[in-house]
Amino acid sequence: MTAGSVISCRAAVAWAAGEPLVIEDVEVSTPQPMEIRIKVVCTSLCRSDLTAWISQGIFPRIFGHEASGIVESVGEGVTEFQQGDHVLTLFTGECKNCKHCTSGKSNICQVLGLERQGLMHSDKQTRFSIKGKPIFHYCAVSSFSEYTVVHSGCAVKVNPIAPLEKVCLLSCGVAAGLGAAWKVANVSKGSTVVIFGLGTVGLSVAQGAKLRGASRIIGVDIKSNFVEIAKAFGVTEFLNPNDYNEPIHQVINRITDGGADYAFECVGDTGIISTALQSCCNGWGLAITLGVPKEQPLVQAHYGLLLSGKTLTGSLFGGWKPKSDLPSLVDMYLRKEIDIDSYITHDITFDDINQAFELMQQGKCLRCVIHMPSNK
Repeated sequence: MTAGSVISCRAAVAWAAGEPLVIEDVEVSTPQPMEIRIKVVCTSLCRSDLTAWISQGIFPRIFGHEASGIVESVGEGVTEFQQGDHVLTLFTGECKNCKHCTSGKSNICQVLGLERQGLMHSDKQTRFSIKGKPIFHYCAVSSFSEYTVVHSGCAVKVNPIAPLEKVCLLSCGVAAGLGAAWKVANVSKGSTVVIFGLGTVGLSVAQGAKLRGASRIIGVDIKSNFVEIAKAFGVTEFLNPNDYNEPIHQVINRITDGGADYAFECVGDTGIISTALQSCCNGWGLAITLGVPKEQPLVQAHYGLLLSGKTLTGSLFGGWKPKSDLPSLVDMYLRKEIDIDSYITHDITFDDINQAFELMQQGKCLRCVIHMPSNK
């Protein structure tokens, strides 16, 4: 039995920016009050992991935030979880008590929101160490480890019949895209949608728009790797900006009679946010940004774009309240109302985790699901 004691397990540790992860033996402390310790079953690589690994300066660190697992033990005061529960991790939590959680207007929890310092929310300490040296967290999840500790508000219990190697994608990318289409934009039937960036998030927007009955879904990307998959998710037209001698927003405005009803920025490029606004129609055009910028975080746009009735808004995790809403998405998957499987282009063993980083850097994957060893 491991409950109540420190666990020694393996984790993929990033020691410096951009350097390959190293499988190390780490110690994972017992869960503190209102925390749970999870045996990670599967985790997938999200582009925000890659971006932080390349550009952020908090090291040594264990990345990973899109994951599924089984509760191994619970800390003092935890009543909603028990050993053996199947859970998804949440990179942004839900305390259900703060101003935002109770407003009905926001999913930006004031207590368990995005954690950017590599620490736990509760005591600003870490739960990982190597020979007494602390190892920093990522988004208060750190799923690139056989075991991890999270706040009980940063995990959600799911139907135990759901395949953990599939539904792990709902803890970030796929849910973010579906929610952006459904909850944030509220895409209407017969509308025209343009999506910049056809990775997992962009294709999840496409799936959401298709299910809402959008008549045209225009995908924009400089790579054509996943055009056929994009069509299956609902993309009706594909545009490569490099194929045109004019700005892509002008092309979009021309072929849509003045612009799309909705434009989604799913790249993580603030320059494309302006392009998305320019690609919307006057009067009611809505641009939604979902991407995490790698550089140049400031957004610049001509005031005339807003004066003409266009709207720019952001979307964090698709507007979902993670603990309240994610179980329903899992159930939709089980009823075959949404597709998750098609986003998984590679299944990778934990020992080969660096291969997932290489594939994403080369633009050769959508989601790589990393399978943890099952013998612990």
